[in-house]
Formats: sequence, structure tokens, C-alpha cells
Amino acid sequence: MVADPGLLNLETLWFVLIAVLWIGFFVLEGFDFGIGMLYPFLGRDDPERHALLATILPVWDSYEVWLIVAAGAMFAAFPGWYAGLFSGFYLPLFGILVALIVRGVAIEYRNKHTGGSWRRTWDVAMPISCLLASFLFGVLFAGMLNGLEMDADGLITVGPAALFSGYAVLAGLTFVAVFLLHGALFLTLRTRDELEVRSRRAALLCWPAAAALLTGFLAWTGVRAASPDPQNILVLALISATFLAGVAAGPLVWLRRAGSAFAATSAAILLLVASLLVWLYPRVLVSASPGVQSPTVFSTASSRYTLVAMTIVAIIFVPIVLAYQAWALRVFRARFSRDDFADPPSAADLLRRGPLGGGASDRGATDSTDSTDTTDTTDGEPGGQPGTGR
Repeated sequence: MVADPGLLNLETLWFVLIAVLWIGFFVLEGFDFGIGMLYPFLGRDDPERHALLATILPVWDSYEVWLIVAAGAMFAAFPGWYAGLFSGFYLPLFGILVALIVRGVAIEYRNKHTGGSWRRTWDVAMPISCLLASFLFGVLFAGMLNGLEMDADGLITVGPAALFSGYAVLAGLTFVAVFLLHGALFLTLRTRDELEVRSRRAALLCWPAAAALLTGFLAWTGVRAASPDPQNILVLALISATFLAGVAAGPLVWLRRAGSAFAATSAAILLLVASLLVWLYPRVLVSASPGVQSPTVFSTASSRYTLVAMTIVAIIFVPIVLAYQAWALRVFRARFSRDDFADPPSAADLLRRGPLGGGASDRGATDSTDSTDTTDTTDGEPGGQPGTGR
């Protein structure tokens, strides 16, 4: 289908904006998923698990805004893409939705009750839901690049089993392994004492599997994308950069450069998703049916009026969202240890704490079973050391 030159820039712009939203979601939510899969194993008792969850409790839901906006933008800018995706990926997408709901409930409700069986239930639900969501997101993104049978309207006509090809399953496993490494590195930056040591050790253990799966998936993608086409040359360059970033994380964490290692895994996730979407463009799904062309951003786009209106809204609100996200990451940057959640607060502690929450007794006051108290400790004052991140 020939694209209307008048719409070309807007359609490409919105494909790029949607790609940015997906990248932001995976970079930010990736370490949340990793922490969710790791924390029941890294935390040896309840105070330690409470401390590990506190690293993400104030901000995890803000990261899901990226997912909501990405899905909403796909629906508004490319309704044909959205419809085609749901026509074939309904069950995986439903699985992602259920996993995200369970994960959110586990984060918010685990510390609402002191019962051991109550907390153990959520400690089981959390890693399973995070693992399932990570795996299905990988299957989803690889599936968009797999040739699938579809009709002339761009709707997928094969059953769910066809979505789980070898390439898609490898993508799902790669997402799981990389997110595990990403989460372990984030915990290395947001914990202290024994938890920091244990998180660093977990990152060293996760890195070989993440590097191997990432290398295998990138090699498979590179073979499929290899061609002299300039766009595919860019894809191969992005794949090479992804490989270098992913492999570099291991030596960096071994050298105790946790911040650089976390930046490397962030770059690897960014470049991985970018390479897949650059390879996909201008298609939105790949058709394997004879005589049926792959739907593109041009054939599935909304009207010019809709794209113009959305562009105006994006120009206003995207910088605000980015500024808020940067502010939140800066404000909730405190490090936690078991000591911050080890002792229940006494009446004297609460009196000394005062209306502003100051004083050295804050450490004892942080172990309330209400998760909102965990949020308080992240505002630069765990353990009564404001502004130090400790």
C-alpha cells in the first residue's frame, strides 16, 4: 500500500513515540520484574523481604503508566495494529494482564497483615506473576516479527499454539533472564549490608544465563534480519551494540561497578527492544499468508486529524511525565537493610518521632505492617539519616 506523503511524518513519529514508551516501560519495569522474581530467595526472613520490596514500593505503579500509555497510543494512532494484535495474541495478552494484577496486589497487600501464611502466599504469587509477565512480553514482541497467517483485514487466523514458536520461546526466556540480572543490579544499588552483598552475588549468578540467552536470541535475530538493506544494516548495528552492553554487565559487577553494570543492562534492554521495532517498521505485523501483505503503519493508522491532535497532547504531556519520572527516581533513592525493618516501633519511638517523622527512632518505626510506612522510609530518611541515601 502506498503511503500518503502528507501523513508519512506523523505516522512515523507515532511509531517512534510508541517505541519510546515500550522501551521506557521495559527499562523501568524490567528491574521491578527482576526484584519480584528474586526477593523471596534473597530475603532470608520477613524483615529482609520487607526491605527488598521497599526499594520499589513507592514507584512501581508509576512505571505501569508507560504500559498504559503505550497501549492507548497504539489503539488511538494505529487501531488496525491494535485489532490485529488482539486477534491473535488475546490469550498471551490476557495472561499478561492477570500476571500484572497479581503482581500489583502482592506488592501492596503483602505487608497489610502480619500472618505468616498470608505473607508466604504473596511471596509465592509475586515471583510466579513476574516470571509469567516477563516471559509473555518476550513472546509478544518476537511474535510480531514471526510470519503468521492472517486475512486481508490484517487479523491473525491461527490459534494460540502457533504463537509459541522456538524463536518466540527463546525471546521469552531471554526477557526473563535479562530482567533477573537487571533487578539484581538495581537491588545492589538500593540495599546495604548483607542484602547488598547477596544482591551482588545474585547478579553474578544471573549474568551467565542472561548473557547466553541474549547472545542466542540476538544471533537468531541477526541471521533472520541479515540483508544489504540499509534498514537491516541498522538492525544489525543495534544487535551488535545490545550484545556488547549485555556482555559488559558481568565484568562490571565483578569489578564492583554496580552503577555502570546497571547502566549496561538498561542499555541492553533499550537496544534490544529498539532493534526489534526497527526491524518491524514500517510493518506492524508480519504476514505469512500468500497474497496477503503485511499491515503497515500506513495501512493501520488513524485519520490525520486524530494524529495531529495526539501530537499536540504528546508535546505537552510527555515532557511532564519524563520530568516526574526523573524526580521520583531521585527522591526514592534510599538504601535499605534488614535493620530498617527488624524491630516493631514502641510507643516511645512514636512519640519521639514527632509530626515530621524526624529522629533516630525512625528505623524502628518503619516496620509497620502497613505498606504506606515503607513509602515513608524511602523519602531520603531511612534509619534517620536524611539526604544520605542510607
